[in-house]
Amino acid sequence: MKKLSLLLLLLITVFFADAQKKHIDTLRVALSKAKTDTMRFEALYNLGFAYYFPNPDSAILFQQQAYLLAKKNNWALNQVKCLVSMGAVYTNLGDYVKGLQVHFKVLKIAGELNNLYAMSVANNNISGIYVQQQDYKKALPYLRLSLKQFNTFALSNKLLFKHKRYRAIVYDNIGECYLYMHRTDSAAYYLNICYDDCKKLNLTDVINVVQDNLGDLQAENGNKSAALQFYGQSVLNSKAIDDGETVSTAYLGKANLYHKYKQQDSAEYYAQKALEAAAAGKFEQDVLNAGKALYTFYDEDHNLPQAYKYFKITTAAKDSLYSQDKVKQLLSIDFDEKERQQEIQIAQKEAQAEAENRLRTYILSGGLGVLLLLALIFWRNSRQRQKANKLLHRQKADIEKAMAQLKLTQNQLIQSEKMASLGELTAGIAHEIQNPLNFVNNFSEVSVELLEELTEEAKAGHNGDVIAIAGDLTQNLEKIKHHGKRADFIVKGMLQHSRASTGERQLTNINILAEEFFKLSYQGLRAKDKTFNSEMVTHFDPDLPRMNVVQQDMGRAMLNLFNNAFYAVNQKQKMAGSDYKPEVSATTSVENDQVIITVKDNGIGIPESIKDKIMQPFFTTKPTGEGTGLGLSLTYDMVVKGHGGSMHVNSVEGGGSDFTIQLPFKTDQ
Repeated sequence: MKKLSLLLLLLITVFFADAQKKHIDTLRVALSKAKTDTMRFEALYNLGFAYYFPNPDSAILFQQQAYLLAKKNNWALNQVKCLVSMGAVYTNLGDYVKGLQVHFKVLKIAGELNNLYAMSVANNNISGIYVQQQDYKKALPYLRLSLKQFNTFALSNKLLFKHKRYRAIVYDNIGECYLYMHRTDSAAYYLNICYDDCKKLNLTDVINVVQDNLGDLQAENGNKSAALQFYGQSVLNSKAIDDGETVSTAYLGKANLYHKYKQQDSAEYYAQKALEAAAAGKFEQDVLNAGKALYTFYDEDHNLPQAYKYFKITTAAKDSLYSQDKVKQLLSIDFDEKERQQEIQIAQKEAQAEAENRLRTYILSGGLGVLLLLALIFWRNSRQRQKANKLLHRQKADIEKAMAQLKLTQNQLIQSEKMASLGELTAGIAHEIQNPLNFVNNFSEVSVELLEELTEEAKAGHNGDVIAIAGDLTQNLEKIKHHGKRADFIVKGMLQHSRASTGERQLTNINILAEEFFKLSYQGLRAKDKTFNSEMVTHFDPDLPRMNVVQQDMGRAMLNLFNNAFYAVNQKQKMAGSDYKPEVSATTSVENDQVIITVKDNGIGIPESIKDKIMQPFFTTKPTGEGTGLGLSLTYDMVVKGHGGSMHVNSVEGGGSDFTIQLPFKTDQ
C-alpha cells in the first residue's frame, strides 16, 4: 500500500499534478517571491510534494503551512489536498493514529462538499492504514465503500484519465487485501481487472505493482513458473521508472519462492538483490524485510558469519525505524500542541517506570545477596556448634530485618508483574476500544441525518415515512447503546485490572470475561509484534451459569494463561515452517457442579523435566527481561486459594499445552 498511497496523492491533486517534479531550489525561490496567498499556497504545497520521499519531516511542515493558509482563506478543496498529503506521510512514518485522524478529517470535509471522489480517496487511504497494521478484515469494508462511492461518482461525471487510473488502483488494493487474507479467488478477480486496465491505459507507474501482487498470488497458488514470470516483469517495469521499492519487494518475492522450494542458493541471491535495492532507495522497512529473510536463510544453512552480518543489518534497520518514530513525534509539536504535551507526559511516565523497575531489580538483588550470606553463616554454624547459640541470637534481628525486606521486595515484584500484564492489556484495549467507538461515532452521524430527514417528512405529512425513519433511529440508538456498553466494559475491565484486588466477589458472566481478555491478550502481543498472527477459537457454553468471583483476580488469571499461550505459538512460528498454523482456543463448560475453563495452544509445549516447576514463584523459561516467573504462580494462587478451585496442565514438548481451571459452582449462587 505504500506505493499506492503516493499515487493517490497524485490523483487528488487538482491544479498542480506535476508539482513534485519541480526542483526544490526553484520552489524555494518561488516561495520567497510569492506576493499573494494563492502563489504562497502553490509554492508551499509543491514543496511538500517535492520533499515527500527525500525528507518526510520537511514534507509535513510545508503541507501544514499550506493547510493553515488554505484554512485561513476557506479553500476547502485545498485543505483536502494538504490533509491527504499529510496523511500519507504520517502513514509511511508509521504514525497510524495521526494518519487515521487526518484521513477522517478529509472524509468529513469531503462529505460537507459532497465530493464523492474525494470521499472515495479518503476511504481508500483509511483502508491502507489498516492493511499496514495487517487488519485486513477492517480494511476491506473501507475499500468496498471507496469503490461504491467512485462508481456513483462515475455515473454522473465524465471520467478523465486520472479517474480511470484511480479506479485501477482501487481494484489493485482490494485484490491485494484479499490476497493477504488468503482468499485467492477474490484476489485474482480484482487483480486481473486492474491488470487489464493497466495494459489498456498504459499505466506504467501502476502495472509494476500489480505484477508484483500477481506474482505473490501465483506463489500462493503454487504456480512457481507463473510467479517467477510476474516477478521478472515487475522488476523490469519498476527499473524503467526508477521504482526501487517495488524492485526490492519483487526480488524478495522471488527469494521467498525459491526458499519455499528449497533452492537455497537462488533464495539467498535474490534476497541480497532485494536488500541492495531497498538500501539504495533508503526504504528502511524493505531493508528490514530483506535483511530478516537473509538472516533466516543463512541461519538455516548454519552459515553463522553471514547470518550474523544480516542480523546486524536487520537490527540497524529496526533502530532507524525507531528513530523515524522520534522524528514523527517531534513533527507534531507545532501542529498539535496539546498532543505534544500528552506525549511528553507519557515519555516521563515511561522513564519513571523504568527507573522504578531498576530500583526494584537492585532491591531484589540485595535481598538475594542477604539470603546467600545467611546461608553461608548457617553452614559455618553447623561446624561450630559451641558458638551456634550466641551467633544465632546476634543474627536474629538481622534475619528478621532481611526477611521483612525480602517480603517487601516480593510484593513489589508481584505488583510489577501486574503492571506488566496491564501494559499488555492496555495495548490490546487501544485496538479493541476503537471498534465500539467507531460504531458509536458512525451511528451518531447517521442518526443526525435521519433526524433531519424525519423533520422534513413530518412537515410534509408523510406519516408512513416518519414511522419508518423513527424505526431506523430506534435501531441506531440501540446499536449506539450496545457499543457504548461494550466500550464501558473494556474500560472498566482495565481499571479493575490495574487496581489492587479488594477480594469482593461479583456475579459475573465467565464467557464475556474470557472473551474480552482473550481478545485483549491477542491485541497486546500484536501491538508489540505486528508480524504475529494466530487463529483464535472459542467454544463457550451458552448455558454457563453466572458465578460469584473476584473479577480483578479472575481476569488476571485468564490473561496470564492467554499471554502464555500466544507466546508459545509465537515462539513455535519463528522456528516452524510455513505449513504451521498457530492456534489458541478458549473453552468453557459445566461438569459435576464445576465451571471448567480451558486454554489450549499448539505451541512449543513444556518439557517434561520442568512441568513440576512452572507454577513455582520466580521460575520462568523466557529470556532475561521478558518474564518475572510470577504469572502462573499468581494465577494458581488466585484460582486455588482465592476461589477454592484447581488448575491442571497437560503438555507435550513441541506439541502444545492446555491449562484447565476448575471452579466449584453452587446452585444457590
